[in-house]
Amino acid sequence: MKKKSFLNRYSLLFMAVAFLTFGSCQDDFTDRPSEDGISLDSYYSTNDQVASATNGMYSRTWFQMYNKFWWALEVGSGNMYSGSPDVSGIRTFSLNGSDPELVNGWSALWANVQQSNMIINFLSARVGPAVSQDVLNNTIGEAYFMRATAYFDLVRLWGPVPIIENPLDYTSNPYVNTNTVADVYTLITSDYLKAIDLLVEKNRGTNYANNGHVSKGSARAFLAKVYLYQKDYAKARAMAETVISSGEFKLLGGDQLPGKSFADLFTYANNNNEESIFAIQWKGDGNYGSANNCNTQFGFQDGTLSTSNASYAGVFGPSQDVLLSLYDAGDVRKHETVMVAGDVYPTIKTTQGIGFTVPTGKDLAQASGGAIKKYCIGVVNGNVTGQADAWAMMDNNTYVMRYAELLLIHAEAVLAGGASTSDASALRSINAVRKRAGLTDLTSVTFDDIFLERRKELCFEGDYWFDLGRIDKTKAIAIMSAQNRGDRYAAQHYTPVYSEDHATNDFYMDYPDNEVAKNPKLLQAPVPYTFK
Repeated sequence: MKKKSFLNRYSLLFMAVAFLTFGSCQDDFTDRPSEDGISLDSYYSTNDQVASATNGMYSRTWFQMYNKFWWALEVGSGNMYSGSPDVSGIRTFSLNGSDPELVNGWSALWANVQQSNMIINFLSARVGPAVSQDVLNNTIGEAYFMRATAYFDLVRLWGPVPIIENPLDYTSNPYVNTNTVADVYTLITSDYLKAIDLLVEKNRGTNYANNGHVSKGSARAFLAKVYLYQKDYAKARAMAETVISSGEFKLLGGDQLPGKSFADLFTYANNNNEESIFAIQWKGDGNYGSANNCNTQFGFQDGTLSTSNASYAGVFGPSQDVLLSLYDAGDVRKHETVMVAGDVYPTIKTTQGIGFTVPTGKDLAQASGGAIKKYCIGVVNGNVTGQADAWAMMDNNTYVMRYAELLLIHAEAVLAGGASTSDASALRSINAVRKRAGLTDLTSVTFDDIFLERRKELCFEGDYWFDLGRIDKTKAIAIMSAQNRGDRYAAQHYTPVYSEDHATNDFYMDYPDNEVAKNPKLLQAPVPYTFK
């Protein structure tokens, strides 16, 4: 049976204590204050101190989500392949509540909810008179953004989950019902609207160091996506068009930035570029879980030849579908998404020097016959890659949303569930993405066109699992059943199960068994939430 649970009261109290002693950093995510016994009354006495309160929520609180679980979702979607037992259960639709990476993903999302809650509920009362109201508002706005984003993942992965706006309300009663999916989306929408109201306006320019924090535009972009999931096409379109008309974000390699390209998106030097709407801000600091593990999880390793500073690479590889049939001839995204035999990457440094030609006659990652290029930046190479920490993790950002996705959201919102559209604005949006990829313009667009374009553009960025989860389930099951979910030697096919009963629904995750044991009341049906 699918089981539902939630953090117990001790977990909630731990989160509260964590906030009271939570170390954060300045705007560049590097300087960290002492983490032993911070007094809030004195610590939040300046604008810089208040502004730094959310900085840790751009990295460490997301680590257990983006270390392996996020990429396991790509395995489940059919984009990636892995035979590693810690990440392959979802490939065969056998993932259950005892899976450690599932537990990690769940825990990371609740950590973000609870850290956000502590800022939303208690920061205002703990700032000194010298703190600007604008700075305070922006920090609280960031917390609303983070809570909404965490809940957006939670509801898409697990369906009904508990709505917790103030964890201290539950410290004397650890038994909390899940709430309805509709109510969770109401919270998400409300939180993004509050973030829009409180966050600063920004224009993402060429000083990338200033672009790490989210803005009103970031919250509007995410809210457009939330409206799209709810099929509120009019609001999704209006919100997306507000972002587009603002000019805050731009496509690297698009008409506004022709000197750059799709390849530039996934380089360390282009962290927080003009296309980045929200990205995880990894920064190695000597502690496990502060930096990005993708360069070791992806890429290539064979004997003494490796694209990683670690002794291994290629925990995940591309699926046969992606490797062999996803990209059309001439689509420049393929070279920057997957590595195939003979591909040349002159700027990647390997353990044998600068410049990498993918060898022939090798199984490569996970016996897939290829390797993952996105987020693979090579061994340490000065300013090209930055440094690696003791675990060979690096500081290149992980995208949560890019402007290219917002353009595809806009095109789908204009389509509004119709069979096709030739609307000029929808075509402008999707064709901007296609033009950068080296493809010809479409003169009309269908949902299948947009759905496929999303997969090509966002492959290995974690969204295809959610896309499959939001379409008609008969169609999704047909797509997934037809996928070759094996390696280069043996085709394997698995069929997900869908039911209105979550106990037999492979499109929702099992809830962690350890949480179920703490709170058996949550096995009950979800209840409506009473909003204050």
